[in-house]
Amino acid sequence: MRIIGGSNGGLRLYPPTTLPVRPTTDMAKEALFNVLQNRIDFEGMQVLDLFCGTGSIAFELASRGAAGVIAVDIHFKCVQYVNATAKKLEMDVIKSIRADALKFITSCKDEFDFIFVDPPYELPQLPQIPDRIVDHGLLKPGAWLVLEHASTRKMVAHPNLIETRKYGYSSFSFYQF
Repeated sequence: MRIIGGSNGGLRLYPPTTLPVRPTTDMAKEALFNVLQNRIDFEGMQVLDLFCGTGSIAFELASRGAAGVIAVDIHFKCVQYVNATAKKLEMDVIKSIRADALKFITSCKDEFDFIFVDPPYELPQLPQIPDRIVDHGLLKPGAWLVLEHASTRKMVAHPNLIETRKYGYSSFSFYQF
């Protein structure tokens, strides 16, 4: 796993192989950020990484200048790794929280400029996540949401869906609000 761009671009990270995750591949992450860098300036943004796993996206966002990154995962060892790595890299803008991401959506009182969601691909509620995020007021005006999902998974039609990009077995659906 590596940070693709920003102040820590090129830095390799080595999360424990025992974490219960399916990390976004470097190839898919690079493709994702190639699309986003032409649409979003992360400098100074407040961002949320739901189902953060290894924190790969959180580290990428912090490296690209996000002012605040909240990374949420239910697994203690994932949260522990993200917090320890953020401390080691002096990325004090990252705050990792142990919580059920779906419950976090309903209890969070903050608003974000960008939200990245990478749930387990088999999660039954996956297609409803964008509506849940909107319904609970987590997005600032003009905010972006990216949902990673299996390319075979059909997403619910949504008026804010801009496009879906497929990268092998993984796809990213881009929403703007």
